[in-house]
Amino acid sequence: MKHMRWLGLLLWLALWCPWALAEVLTGRVIAVADGDTVTVLDDARQQHRIRLVGIDAPENRQPYGHRARQHLAERVFQRDVEVHYDKRDRYGRILGKIILDGEDINLMMVRDGMAWHYRQFQRDQRPADRALYAAAEREARAARRGLWADPEPQPPWEFRRQSR
Repeated sequence: MKHMRWLGLLLWLALWCPWALAEVLTGRVIAVADGDTVTVLDDARQQHRIRLVGIDAPENRQPYGHRARQHLAERVFQRDVEVHYDKRDRYGRILGKIILDGEDINLMMVRDGMAWHYRQFQRDQRPADRALYAAAEREARAARRGLWADPEPQPPWEFRRQSR
């Protein structure tokens, strides 16, 4: 009977709290591809491509694309980080939240107006993070911070669709 309670709790966690069973990767950021993708080198000298979960930054060919990449690089390049994750995307990249000195870097990118909260894939986030990221985007928009200084910034998912 006691084992059934534990099994029930684990099942509940897996279904309702996907981040509760998350893994943590630690390593050094050795490359920043754009405003939402980095490469982390772990202690075993293995490289891991990380897609920052919950955000979508402008593509490098878009307005603010290079600024978003530079903003992320200034914060994390050559720094030791933690990556909290529980899945990979269809390209094999880890979908993760980067933590540096206790700060959620994904959230920082949204708060600083360098990325959108990627609502289309918000199910990959913890519910608390969804609310934080949405509020951070509203605040950045209201303050016309970063890409929100543009009167009509084009979301990267629309840019990608037009580029095909």
